Amino acid sequence: MVTIGNIQLPEFPLLLAPMEDVSDPPFRAVCKDNGADLMYTEFISSEGLIRDAIKSRKKLDIFEYERPVGIQIFGGDEESLSMAAKIVEVTNPDLLDINFGCPVKKVALRGAGAGVLKDIDLMVRLTSAVVKSTSLPVTVKTRLGWDDNNKNIEEVAERLQDVGIKALAIHGRTRTQMYKGEADWTLIGKVKNNPRIKIPIFGNGDIDSPEKALEYKNRYGVDGVMIGRGAIGYPWIFNEIKHFIQTGEHLPAPTIEDRVAVCRKHLYKSVEWKNPVVGVNEMRRHYANYLKGLPNIKEYRNKLVTLKSVEEIDEVLNEIQQVYTGYRFEKTPIELINYHEKCPVN
Repeated sequence: MVTIGNIQLPEFPLLLAPMEDVSDPPFRAVCKDNGADLMYTEFISSEGLIRDAIKSRKKLDIFEYERPVGIQIFGGDEESLSMAAKIVEVTNPDLLDINFGCPVKKVALRGAGAGVLKDIDLMVRLTSAVVKSTSLPVTVKTRLGWDDNNKNIEEVAERLQDVGIKALAIHGRTRTQMYKGEADWTLIGKVKNNPRIKIPIFGNGDIDSPEKALEYKNRYGVDGVMIGRGAIGYPWIFNEIKHFIQTGEHLPAPTIEDRVAVCRKHLYKSVEWKNPVVGVNEMRRHYANYLKGLPNIKEYRNKLVTLKSVEEIDEVLNEIQQVYTGYRFEKTPIELINYHEKCPVN
């Protein structure tokens, strides 16, 4: 068992990463169905919460079926983060996570997210302020460092543990790397194997197959892995990894019926949570991912992103299922979507 505060997770848990504009309740619902052990909200601005910004408050929505679930906040000011922590606690999540990892300019260059990696003393003060402001278990997600010359994650891990965090998730890239190149898990392994470190250490970055998850588990000794881009359009990755670790065998690839069913549930949850207009519009970004690999799918995909009613979308999804019934999907590593500056994976 892996323990975060009073939260008990299975041995080698699989975490769904907090992703801006992706890991909302509808997406989390389909990931939970397919094996995610711990999930997080999209990151939420501490300043937005304090201003009572509608978008920020909406991101606090969590549901009982999601548990355990954490709410993630970001900011660069001790007082604002402390106040935000108090607001978050009222919504009763299972834990509170601090984002010190988002690399996009609008966050990092304003002294929040990965920008805090430039000032470890500030990171420690911010974290301590949050820990003191809440009775929730506090965790942190961050990166290896600001750039190749400043990979300070080993110092960060020790100092954040000393001020009371209960777990640490590390993305194997620096801020300047964004999502380019391969994630380097070597330092993640060093943190995990540091005898001073007693809290769970979760690795994050480029987990795109059951084989890689098992390899990294064995090579680096992490307590679990956090999956972001690999789950977009493919929530089955969680159960596939679990099955492979337990048996050494692959689950069958999801069929067209599986894909349409999950896509449809995602759509219905989106409409239910947001409203019919916003739910339909925001679901458009997901169809290509769910239908990836189908030959000659472009015409159907183009239809799906122009339709405005759930009923019309349902008809097209039914037609896709009929046309592609029996199609055999190949088992290949999941394509990691590159969002570049959009930075959904924070």
